[in-house]
Amino acid sequence: MITSRLRRGRPVAALALAVATAVGLSACGSGSSGSGDPKTVNLVAYSVPKPAYDALTTAFGKTSEGSGVKITASYGASGTQATAVTNGQKADVVNFSVGSDMSKLVPSRVAEGWDSGPTKGIISDSVVVIVVRPGNPKGIKGWDDLIKPGIQIVTPDPASSGSAKWNILAAYTHVLKNGGTEDQAKAYLTAYYKNIVAKPSSGAQATATFLNGTGDVLISYESEAIGGRQKGDKFDYVVPAESMLIETPAAVTTDASPAAEDFLAYAESDAGQKIFASKGFRPAVQGVDPGEVEGANDPAHPYPTVAKLATIAELGGWSQVNKKYFDKNTGIVTQIAGNAG
Repeated sequence: MITSRLRRGRPVAALALAVATAVGLSACGSGSSGSGDPKTVNLVAYSVPKPAYDALTTAFGKTSEGSGVKITASYGASGTQATAVTNGQKADVVNFSVGSDMSKLVPSRVAEGWDSGPTKGIISDSVVVIVVRPGNPKGIKGWDDLIKPGIQIVTPDPASSGSAKWNILAAYTHVLKNGGTEDQAKAYLTAYYKNIVAKPSSGAQATATFLNGTGDVLISYESEAIGGRQKGDKFDYVVPAESMLIETPAAVTTDASPAAEDFLAYAESDAGQKIFASKGFRPAVQGVDPGEVEGANDPAHPYPTVAKLATIAELGGWSQVNKKYFDKNTGIVTQIAGNAG
């Protein structure tokens, strides 16, 4: 029996310019943002966790709660998905890359208190890593190597991608974690931006751009790197000494199907978290043993401790972070990006 840790405020779903994947049959419900069908789950998520949700869907279908449940999933850039949700995209479960995308839906689509459970609404964790060409021909060891002359960086666009924000914050805060000032962090980020050669709209598209031959390094999630290697993608990755803890939120919508709460509860369970771990995500539930993870640098010890790990809470939370760094007019990152062209 699956017991939900929190009967969340249920997130509404979204999909706009996203890749849609149907598992089973999609529902035809009308007049509400949820599916309207008690045995259907419409999942809307950012692009990176698709392999984990594919595996979760299969495993959930083998449980008593999941028997006969039809799951339809769509994936895309987190910000794009959140916008679609606010515009009424039908959904029962949403999973975004950043908490601020979820906040856009509260309270109209997701109830207050969605983040009050043991994991604070976080469904999976990861860290920012540096993906390099096979054999690491440029000898990249950490963030300071990325601002050397001639190094070409691929990273998503923060205007549409939540993963881009994590990436940029990791680059910025590595200076602070080493005792630097904010002025020094801004100077570093200015040099970093000058070496960016591509800013695709999502983490998945950034990976595709890198695999197609653009750039020397790709800034990405550890989960994306491991997942790519599981698929046979040819690259290596470096876990830098300083990084950001990536915490991705999930919730059910206010009018979600009963099956949606069961599905989310399964994803939060030890069994569900082990599936996330097998696909490259660090468990959000403490005490879950990830086991051996194919594609990790060390499969037997897949998730090494990061010596200096920054968190969004240390920066004041997403509300303050978005205003300080990503405001479309006054944000530190916005201004640096504009000056870099």
